[in-house]
Amino acid sequence: MRFSDLLDAVRSQPQELSIPAEWGQGRASFGGLIAALQYEAMRAKVPEDRPVRSLAITFVGPVEPDVPVSFEVDVLREGKAVSQVLGRAMQKGQVVTLVQGSFGASRPSEVAVTANAAPEMKHWDDCQEMPYIKGVTPEFMRHLAMRWSIGGLPFTGNTSREMGGWVRLRGEVKDEAVSEAHILALVDAWPPSLLSHLKKPAAGSTLTWTIEFVQPLLALSTLDWCKYLVEIEYAADGYGHAAAKLWSEDGQLIAMSRQTVTIFA
Repeated sequence: MRFSDLLDAVRSQPQELSIPAEWGQGRASFGGLIAALQYEAMRAKVPEDRPVRSLAITFVGPVEPDVPVSFEVDVLREGKAVSQVLGRAMQKGQVVTLVQGSFGASRPSEVAVTANAAPEMKHWDDCQEMPYIKGVTPEFMRHLAMRWSIGGLPFTGNTSREMGGWVRLRGEVKDEAVSEAHILALVDAWPPSLLSHLKKPAAGSTLTWTIEFVQPLLALSTLDWCKYLVEIEYAADGYGHAAAKLWSEDGQLIAMSRQTVTIFA
């Protein structure tokens, strides 16, 4: 089931949607997909002229594949320009994901600060792609392609503080404009950067995630490659803290992300 098909499904039936096992990540469903589906349910409750500025996501528990999920939405406040929205993904009567979103219309401002330059990376044709291997890599990776340019692959003992490269959807991809939902999947596709420090497989997962979007979104296609870079800022006691950015091929900033991850090694 394509990413676009799942987005269409949640738009038409947010109260009872099952995530196929092909979008799995261990015993859970891919977190970037869950965040994207919850965002789509939230987007439907907000005026179109108020794009999303930021999302704060907490993965309370694993979302089981092939078990119905309900994507619920509460509009907490609608001001003159900003809407504050709370989303809850519910499964078996329990909260599995919480998303707090801030949607805001543009306004005139005297303040304008350009983004820092994007990092230089090898062309994607010259980068190693992490393959999808059934039973070895997460199932959702059949739908997302990542090509490493900086840092190491998971469990290779590479202790670099940075990891990144190129990312896009793969497989039978519907050619359409990149939305915030697509960006959520592209950013969260990358494994926790701490995993590259390990020399043998161990579990790791995202605990909390905040992401901010540069508006208006660039006119990108789902067939385009995007550039991603994450930096580990601190890690100890089984938790790590990392900040990341996503850019277009030509270096225009798309989104800024920050995650707290757990690591079981």
